[in-house]
Amino acid sequence: MTESDIIKGCIKQQQHCQRMLFEQYAGKFMSVCLRYAQDAMEAEDMLQDAFVRIFNNIHQFKFEGSFEGWMRRVVVNVALKHLQKKKLKFNEIKESHSDAVSLQPYAYNHLGEEDLMKLINQLPDGYKIVFNLNVIEGYSHEEIAQMLNIQASTSRSQLVKARKMLQQQILQLQKIAV
Repeated sequence: MTESDIIKGCIKQQQHCQRMLFEQYAGKFMSVCLRYAQDAMEAEDMLQDAFVRIFNNIHQFKFEGSFEGWMRRVVVNVALKHLQKKKLKFNEIKESHSDAVSLQPYAYNHLGEEDLMKLINQLPDGYKIVFNLNVIEGYSHEEIAQMLNIQASTSRSQLVKARKMLQQQILQLQKIAV
C-alpha cells in the first residue's frame, strides 16, 4: 500500500489505514514529543493527542509537499499547546559566566546523540523549546515567535542562551571525562 493509499484510507476513516499510519510514524513522532515533554508519560499524551488531530484533519492535507512534514507540524503544534496549558514562561536566567564559551571540535567527539538529548532536556523550558524549534525542527525565529506568542528577539535570545548553557554543560562533561 502506498503512502497515498494510506492517506486516502485515513480520510475515509478506515481503521487498518489509521493503524498502518500510526505504526509507521509513532516512533519517530514520539521522539519529537520527548523533546518537548518533561517525561515519557507526558510525551505519550502529546503523541496520542497529535494522532487524534492528524486523523481528524487529514482531509486538509492537499497531497502537496511532504506528508511527514505536514504531520510533524501537527505534532509540534500539539506539543506546544500542551506546554501553553502549563503557562510556560520565558524568564531570564542569570548566567554564572557572562563570557561566551567556545568549544573545541574534539569536545563533541565523545558525546552521543542520547547524551546530547539529555543535556537539551535539562535546559530551562523556554530555552529547550526554542532550541528544539529552531535547531532541530528548522523553524525561523519569526515562525517561533508566532507559534509561542513571543517576540522574535526573545526567540533569538533564548536560543543564544540555550547554546551557551549547552556549551557550558558539554565543557563540564569534558572536564569530568578527562
